[in-house]
Amino acid sequence: MRVLSGIKPTGNLHLGNYLGAVKQWVAMQDEIQASGGETIYFIADLHGLTEFIAPAEMTANTIEMTATLIASGIDPARSIVFNQARVSAHAELAWLLNNVARVGWLNRMTQFKDKAGKNREGASVGLYDYPVLMAADVLLYNATHVPVGEDQKQHLELTRDIATKFNTDFGVDLFTLPEPLISKAAPRIMSLRDANAKMSKSNPSEQSLVKLVDSDEVIADKFRKAKTDPDLLPATMAELESRPEARNLITIFAALDDRTSDAVLADYAGKGFGHFKPDLADLAVAKLGPIRDEVVRLLNDRGAIDALLRDGAERASAMAGSTLRRAQEAMGLMI
Repeated sequence: MRVLSGIKPTGNLHLGNYLGAVKQWVAMQDEIQASGGETIYFIADLHGLTEFIAPAEMTANTIEMTATLIASGIDPARSIVFNQARVSAHAELAWLLNNVARVGWLNRMTQFKDKAGKNREGASVGLYDYPVLMAADVLLYNATHVPVGEDQKQHLELTRDIATKFNTDFGVDLFTLPEPLISKAAPRIMSLRDANAKMSKSNPSEQSLVKLVDSDEVIADKFRKAKTDPDLLPATMAELESRPEARNLITIFAALDDRTSDAVLADYAGKGFGHFKPDLADLAVAKLGPIRDEVVRLLNDRGAIDALLRDGAERASAMAGSTLRRAQEAMGLMI
């Protein structure tokens, strides 16, 4: 079992990024490797180019994302960790696969329609074509499984279609058809000021999100001031259906403590937020503080991060290069 996953480099990482993606990767590393499998994680900086980003910001975001993965528990000695742009085979195979994928297939991709909106003619070609690059990301390593959310299932189906057509067209058994990896649902973390909106760095209110670089005092203060309601906590999550702020804080507590939301409510049923929020603040500080400290330490040693990514890219290139050469040979390109 070989599992591959990529994440776009975004800056100012917050609690929602950590619980929704990074923490899931750490758990996946441990679970997959315990059963004898392999894990490959990459920073999808090429995918980050589909919308303009200043070069200095791209570099900083890639470094910060790498530091966060390592600080959170991704072990570069156990998993292959690299940034996509260092492995040229990703872009090279994507071009080969562009000539196998069909325009009609890409026209059905709903994410392009969603992201381009009414400005489809002004969107970059990369935004339209990135599902083919995504297919190359997966097929280069013959990944057997890819973690996918609801919004990515269509892209994995496209990857399988491209792999099947390539293998059939050129009479080879080169590309593995990846299967979706269905893990426990990642928690959807909402704003601490408006639980009807996702936690986001674009929110102008600093109180709406907990940044991974926040101090212990700031983390605790944000949770103590998080928006709630005056009612007592019930015994089950089903009873919080119409109370989004309460539901969000319980979800955060459960995700940080590796418990179910109902298990958390069993401890706090009948109690108010004056009792609950200090405990949540303490838990958040205990869990996030060490990660922040390690991120800060790593960011102060740029050379170590660069060496880590370079080593990961060398390991990835050895695997990807072999697949790329076989694809080139199949297409008659290696004379």
